Amino acid sequence: MNEFVQFFSDSDPTNLATSIKLMLLLTVLSLAPSILILMTSFTRIIIILSFVRTALATNQMPPNQVIVGLALFLTFFIMAPTFQQVNEDALTPLFDEEITLEEAYENASGPFKEFMSKHTRQKDLELFLSYSKAERPETIEDISLTVMVPAFALSEIKTAFQIGFMIFIPFLVIDMIVASVLMSMGMMMLPPVMISLPFKILLFVLVDGWYLVMKSILQSF
Repeated sequence: MNEFVQFFSDSDPTNLATSIKLMLLLTVLSLAPSILILMTSFTRIIIILSFVRTALATNQMPPNQVIVGLALFLTFFIMAPTFQQVNEDALTPLFDEEITLEEAYENASGPFKEFMSKHTRQKDLELFLSYSKAERPETIEDISLTVMVPAFALSEIKTAFQIGFMIFIPFLVIDMIVASVLMSMGMMMLPPVMISLPFKILLFVLVDGWYLVMKSILQSF
């Protein structure tokens, strides 16, 4: 322990600051997946796409890799203006040594707070504000990320489930019709899913379902 303290005591302050910055950068990179999931549109998109696959009852079609990849690229597409603003206001000035790391953090959190506030329900935001016993903020900048992020994530999950429920309805109707027809014909042992699956896929293809799902996702933002 003494050798560890002696090492930092004898180190050059410039090298020490660089090492600390490198450690902070590695920490941020390790948290990047969580930031991507909870502070962007990824959560809503991946839940909606999962609902579509479940409603179709196609098991692993499309595969998980395709669902996650599609959700990822849709997230980049939707969040492009926010990412661009963060790059212009925070990353580029930081790399050019025009601002400090603290100023870069403040500049980067602003665009994300603005995006999240547009899609966060007031009820969810008030829940975390009251629990943290924080003062009522006057502007979006006054809201801490520790409050905004869980409120935004909760709102995204609610919105995704609402859209997923609307997607489920037509496929549920098909399942009910097929099950009623099979029961009326006395085919009790035949699983209705085996008969309804081709009809659900046919309906989804005829109405250009993936286009409608993508359009609904984009319009929801």
